[in-house]
Amino acid sequence: MNILLVSLDTLRASRLGCYGYSKPTSPYLDKIAGEGVLFERAYATDIPTEAAHTSIFTGKIGLNTGIVSHGSTLTQLPKKEVWLPTLLRGHGWTTAAVDNLYQLKEWFARGYRYYINSAGGQRHIDGKTVNELAFPWIREHKKENFFLFLHYWDPHTPYLPPKEYIPEFYPPDRDPFDPANRSMDAAYNHAAYPFFKHHHYDKLGPVTDAEYLNALYDAEVRYLDDRLRELDELLIREGLYEDTLLILFGDHGESLTEHDIYWDHCGLYETTVHVPLLMRWPGNIPAGRRVGGLVQQPDLMPTILEAAGIEPPQGLDGRSLWPSLTGKEDGTRDRVYLSECAWQASRGIVTRDCKFIRTADSGPFNRPGRELYDLRSDPEETVNHAERLPQLADRMESELDEWVRRTLNGREDPMEVQLKVGLPFRNRIHEILLQYGLSWADWIHDPRRDRFDRAAALRRTGR
Repeated sequence: MNILLVSLDTLRASRLGCYGYSKPTSPYLDKIAGEGVLFERAYATDIPTEAAHTSIFTGKIGLNTGIVSHGSTLTQLPKKEVWLPTLLRGHGWTTAAVDNLYQLKEWFARGYRYYINSAGGQRHIDGKTVNELAFPWIREHKKENFFLFLHYWDPHTPYLPPKEYIPEFYPPDRDPFDPANRSMDAAYNHAAYPFFKHHHYDKLGPVTDAEYLNALYDAEVRYLDDRLRELDELLIREGLYEDTLLILFGDHGESLTEHDIYWDHCGLYETTVHVPLLMRWPGNIPAGRRVGGLVQQPDLMPTILEAAGIEPPQGLDGRSLWPSLTGKEDGTRDRVYLSECAWQASRGIVTRDCKFIRTADSGPFNRPGRELYDLRSDPEETVNHAERLPQLADRMESELDEWVRRTLNGREDPMEVQLKVGLPFRNRIHEILLQYGLSWADWIHDPRRDRFDRAAALRRTGR
């Protein structure tokens, strides 16, 4: 058999047809969902990218690996941590990746016999490039039992889909640069603007219509869907369709203006932590099944090991998804604990019915210390019940504290270690501001685009 593990970076579950979205972003992913099992409530325990992928490849949450942040110089995954590709290679599997996470941290290349860097010096990684690198490898190794990890980045900022994909999601007669449209003002005058100006906005031109950026995201998803169709067509041509366990997952989602988050993936809200998860293995996994119970990303490692006939190591936080795949269970747990430590430092609990979030440091955002949402009546998390239902909030906060205490078992909290030197992405904004003679304290008090652009212009002219 072969195992094809596919990371769909920044893919939000609720923007896919198979998860209820009305626009045609994902016709082929919807087809794959019908041929296998879709997990309706899969969660990223740790966000964003670096922490999420570490949890997947170790089968452990960030509190147990120490990897809770992204972009930090403090983090290092101990060599003793069990790593999925290393385990598979040790049991005779040919292991390969088309990925660039190694450029973030060295441990992402562990265990691979073949590691193909998809970045190649470019910042924007196109799904076409991933396919061009992966397809020859698949053809060359198709007679071996292989584990292949593919990492697609297409829905990630900057949103730069081919132009022909845009009209399906944004009316051609609508002007994204209309000066009368002020819907981008909130994003342009947000405290995170110095980071996103160079990383995203400057690449799109003077956009005034926020819906245009949302349409670009949808177009990116549709473009990704076409690349995944090409991948699946290759499996069929090469006779690998039936012998391949295909797993497609989002490492995190994306907020598209919700909760004062403008085209980024932070905050423990459903837009970011609720991720797509699809699995297909003809003849071994039933077709058309939907699992409604809660599952989490660390569950993938024991699931893959069970499929490969390898005994999972002791101490994993993940639980095999096979009972849910075969209909014996509906999910792996009744609650999932959530964590982030990049733009913000927050922890939370999500159950079938509600979510509790506690924020220790809100970074460039304005957040209450506690948030409580009823996901049944308010799936978009618009009404915070923490003050109206203080007893429930207290009870969930106590549960969160006890979980952290029990999990750490006397070890130092890695989130507190990170907070001593500051949140990584706030530190990045601070470094940008210093280049233009602005301080973080001054900027956060009055984060206006014209102030930053004026300071940048003065810097360019030497004044």
